[in-house]
Amino acid sequence: MKASPEDQRRLLDLADLDARLVRADAARKNPPQAARVNELVARRQELTQELTTRLGARDDLQAELKRIESDVAVVDARRARDAERLASSSNSKEAQGFESELVSLAKRKSDLEDAELDVMERLERAEASVSEQESLIAEINAEGARLSAEGKQAVADATTLFDQASRDRAAIAGAVPGALLALYDRIATRTTAAGLLRRNTCEACNMVLSGTDLQTVRQAESDDVVNCPECGAILVRTEESGL
Repeated sequence: MKASPEDQRRLLDLADLDARLVRADAARKNPPQAARVNELVARRQELTQELTTRLGARDDLQAELKRIESDVAVVDARRARDAERLASSSNSKEAQGFESELVSLAKRKSDLEDAELDVMERLERAEASVSEQESLIAEINAEGARLSAEGKQAVADATTLFDQASRDRAAIAGAVPGALLALYDRIATRTTAAGLLRRNTCEACNMVLSGTDLQTVRQAESDDVVNCPECGAILVRTEESGL
């Protein structure tokens, strides 16, 4: 195929824009924050499950404390009633019964107060555990929100770059002869389609051409379209090629 050196040089701009398009497309589909955001989502799920367990334990202790407080109130009411009856009783046997029950009630209240103190201490630890877990989740949420906002901005920026590169590519492609552009596009489906030959090296694949291959390139006319023997890209020759 024949193409002017100027048209062949335009292929380098196309190749550069195509590389930009690939990078921008990858960036908008998978921003750098995405992996960490996914990690945070999984971590938050784990923390939330643990928080549910801790909330359940705290709620159980709160219910137990209320039950003990209710039992203490019942004991106090009975003690007040028995003390009142004892004070007004004139029957010694009946009075002994009240006194015996008051002793039992005092023991019962002491036991309940010990249990109440134990539950209150356990409840304090449970509430601290819940607060600790909620703090961890809040940190995860804050980082996730920040990274999500950064990710959205990264996607927007990449989309802008993609759209600009697409417009630039269309403008350059419009100036490339149809046959040359079709060849370029066919090669682009499998590899970098064009590369500068710089100091005996194909910049599309970074391979150094052998002496035999370089000789073949040297013998080609300036308007001959030459392909890299290693990767198949169109070799664009300039004064930097060292031929």
